[in-house]
Amino acid sequence: MAFRLLSLGFRALCLALWCTSVLAGSAFAWGCKGHQIVALIAERHLTPEARQYLEALLQDNPADPQLKRYCGNFAGSLLADASTWPDDVRNTRKNGPWHYIDIPRHAPQRPLDTYCGDSGCVTRAISEQLAILENPHAEPNLRAEALRYIVHFVGDLHMPLHASTNNDQGGNCVPVSFLGTSPQKHNHSYSPNLHSIWDTSILEHDMNGADPQTFADELEKKFRRNLGSWQKAGVHMDRWTWESHNLAESLAYGKLHPKDAVETPVEVRSCSDDNNVGERLLQMHFTVDEKYQKAAAPLVEKRVAQAGIRLALILTEAVNAAQKAH
Repeated sequence: MAFRLLSLGFRALCLALWCTSVLAGSAFAWGCKGHQIVALIAERHLTPEARQYLEALLQDNPADPQLKRYCGNFAGSLLADASTWPDDVRNTRKNGPWHYIDIPRHAPQRPLDTYCGDSGCVTRAISEQLAILENPHAEPNLRAEALRYIVHFVGDLHMPLHASTNNDQGGNCVPVSFLGTSPQKHNHSYSPNLHSIWDTSILEHDMNGADPQTFADELEKKFRRNLGSWQKAGVHMDRWTWESHNLAESLAYGKLHPKDAVETPVEVRSCSDDNNVGERLLQMHFTVDEKYQKAAAPLVEKRVAQAGIRLALILTEAVNAAQKAH
């Protein structure tokens, strides 16, 4: 009997720790490892001049050493270390809306500013931070921060649920059973939820314990034939945003079981809004099983790889612009 109680206690502790990690990860598109992988891939495809320029900017203008880093420090790559910094400061700087753009499901393909709220959105934030990075006369520390934001936000933009919503905060209010783990309520949110598994769980389950550098190597090999075409296509943030939005529709929402109905857009500030959307969706008993995981993982891999290649394009262009303006 004592052993059974100890076993139950251990299982409860494990579940609590797992839920805590998913809840914490729900704020981070691609999670710690995903953002680091995006940066590592980008780093390899920068021109030598651009890489040297950007590394010097980060080296000379380090982040506050007193800042609590959720993902910790990443040794061996200044760009990968920079990739998670915006999530460390998002609450104190109150710029959470910079990380996503809430385009309702089935929305018409209009200019992105149509869907960018008063507090900003990811596409506007990238443009604004690029303007700072490209200005050689701007305060160096602000330029280093702009670089950190860009590295992170380009990753965010490629996560489908950072460009789509269904009155559910981009899936944050959609409780799901993920590979047999049932959702648990935590204050006004649930874990696992659709957003958190796309942020972190699908990718890290697919990585099977690999470290970011090793998995970046694997993605480079897997998508070797695609890299050239992604590079030749150039920088098209509007197109990348609609790619993410459409993938959210076809897979993130589209493969849910049971089907999630498309809602008429309303403003939702928390999962307790809109007739207590979280509780309502909890009763749907959405299931993300191995079949869903197998369908989603290749797409997640592709989006992370694309984000890395496209980030390298953006940063190389930014460095060239800064050097010309000097």
